[in-house]
Amino acid sequence: MIDLAAPEADADPHSLFHRLRAEAPIHWCDAQRAWLVVSHAAVGEGFKDTWLSSERIPTFERAGARQPPGFARVVDLLRGWMVFRDPPAHDRLRDPVRRVFTPMRLAALAPRIEATVDDLLDAVPVDEPFDLRTPLCEPLPALVIADLLGVPRADRAEFQHWSDQLARVVFAAESRDGGDDAIEAATRFHDYFGALVESRRRRPGDDAVSALVAASAAGGFDATELVGACTLLLFAGHETTAGLLANGACVLLGDDGARALLAAEPASWPTAVDELLRMEGPAKLMARKATADREWHGAPVAAGDTVFLVILAANRDPAVFDDPDRFDPTRDPNPHFGFGWGLHHCLGAALARLETRIALRRLLERHPRLTLAGDVRWGGGVLGRGVWSVPVLASGAVRGDARSTPPGGR
Repeated sequence: MIDLAAPEADADPHSLFHRLRAEAPIHWCDAQRAWLVVSHAAVGEGFKDTWLSSERIPTFERAGARQPPGFARVVDLLRGWMVFRDPPAHDRLRDPVRRVFTPMRLAALAPRIEATVDDLLDAVPVDEPFDLRTPLCEPLPALVIADLLGVPRADRAEFQHWSDQLARVVFAAESRDGGDDAIEAATRFHDYFGALVESRRRRPGDDAVSALVAASAAGGFDATELVGACTLLLFAGHETTAGLLANGACVLLGDDGARALLAAEPASWPTAVDELLRMEGPAKLMARKATADREWHGAPVAAGDTVFLVILAANRDPAVFDDPDRFDPTRDPNPHFGFGWGLHHCLGAALARLETRIALRRLLERHPRLTLAGDVRWGGGVLGRGVWSVPVLASGAVRGDARSTPPGGR
């Protein structure tokens, strides 16, 4: 029986997906009661086909009916998450967020990201093992998203905690568990971002929340959706990028040849980041609901069935990628699905790429002899892909004048 949550499948999903993909592009999974789409071609179709729906608000509303009355706040929060909506609601919610990630705003963030990475790396212990997630992978995205939203960096610790709570909110919205915790978390999100939105209405600035407020004034959001959009930026901007940094560090630290190539050819860093996303991106799959009966690649998909677009499997399809289990930092083209595709392609992709490129390049420049200091345990459950910790040892760190080297590669 196929079970994505089984310990062996959680630790090494690639072996399972290689076997399934060789048999057929789509399989029924009894354990998760869903269709698994594992070929690159079929996953690409799934991202584009409108008969596969992302709309989950009705599901959240039905779950809310079984929860305490205050759970309505959880559902309201998630109404502003475009990732859970189909057109036309999706398009209305997406357009204001698209305006946040302008090239000009990202260019303005880059120098601060570089300085932040250096500040974080200054605190890295030398000649003693530590978990790389703690000083770099987790705080960096929280600090960057705080800068993007225009909120005090002192709130970073809360942002990290809230990012974890948001995952529980989404889980609680589809289950009978965690209702009280989700209500408490949603209330805190409403209070914090609601106050922030009102502040930006009175005194707009050059930040993402001000841009969203301006868009809502033009008819993009209602007040509840605006708060939801802010929490989506927080969650997507922190959780997924922290996972990419940790996963990417593990891949690079396990490949001396790739590290040597990147040291000799730093212009390869942009393609290397996309290759990290292909090899070990933080998202394992994206869920959809079938809205019609369809015979699809030999699979009898019925209306109402859950369909998992398994991007981790598609990203190692040998029909598309030569030697798919090999990390190639110069791979180009690289049509991976690490940021989704089509209608739901991640709007923050450019920012995630920028953070990852700056942070991992600078890490290896500052600590050229950085090594793994223990076994890395992979997991992530049904939906994700990640490491529990990144045990490393930094010896012979390069400091002082090395800070003057532009980590962004410009």
